[in-house]
Amino acid sequence: MKLEKFTEHCFAFTGAVTIGYCVKDGKGLLIDSGLDDSAVKKMKRILDGEGLPLDYCVITHAHADHFGGARYLKSKYDIPLFALKFEKAIIENSILEPIYLFNGAVPISDLRNKFLEGQAVEVDGELLIGENIIGPFIFEVIDLPGHSHSQAGLLVDGILYAADSYFGSETLKKHVIPFIVDADLTLESLERLLHISCKGAIPGHGRFEEDISQTVKNNIELHEERMNSLLDVINTSPGGKTFDHIMREYLELHSINVSNVGQWLLFRTSVTAYLTSLERKKLLSFLIQHNELIIKPR
Repeated sequence: MKLEKFTEHCFAFTGAVTIGYCVKDGKGLLIDSGLDDSAVKKMKRILDGEGLPLDYCVITHAHADHFGGARYLKSKYDIPLFALKFEKAIIENSILEPIYLFNGAVPISDLRNKFLEGQAVEVDGELLIGENIIGPFIFEVIDLPGHSHSQAGLLVDGILYAADSYFGSETLKKHVIPFIVDADLTLESLERLLHISCKGAIPGHGRFEEDISQTVKNNIELHEERMNSLLDVINTSPGGKTFDHIMREYLELHSINVSNVGQWLLFRTSVTAYLTSLERKKLLSFLIQHNELIIKPR
């Protein structure tokens, strides 16, 4: 974990997950809290070493790697937490993530881990889309859904903390099929990013760039290619294929070998998001045949 400075007021702790940090008038604002207690401890040691304050924390979205350390942050340092309403509900009831990954049923033990179920914690205040004021900080919350249902980007002092609305080039290549819950909203958010005026931006996973346009376009191109290649898989069988058959063929097409249930369910969510988009465009249909879910081209 390394603290990088972008402007007089804006910084970020960079590493596996970006944790934003802003300072103004002797107050410190954290943007996300990392995966777990360890991330918070490392961050706090760096702040203390630099003589920097910590007073508030905003959570951009309710995925464990972005809010998992928030309970420790609040209990140890009495830091108030803020999030958008939908994400707040999941942060406060974090079992909801493994529940929705497991088709709404009580999740199996393999899904009850810190990577899929962050430590539940009460959120003190709700963010609103548009201008927000927390202490001396005046910032804009930008609606950037798609990766999660109600993800917030923060524009502070001209720096855009973009959360997981886009991924850095290395992360994009590593994940192959990025996690999304809505393909259409993901693409809309990516297009929105291209029109945000800022001094620079940093994603939840990736490097700070003054000009993010090419990186964002790479994200758009990848999602469009992934959706088109999925449609190609479906179109090879006019009579339709089972969902599981499509999953296996699609993962193999992209040279993905899944190692655990949680990883497979994350990929399934992204594939389902692409399928939903294609169904909206009337390029495929869902039906039941012989008690199996079948997806067939139109």
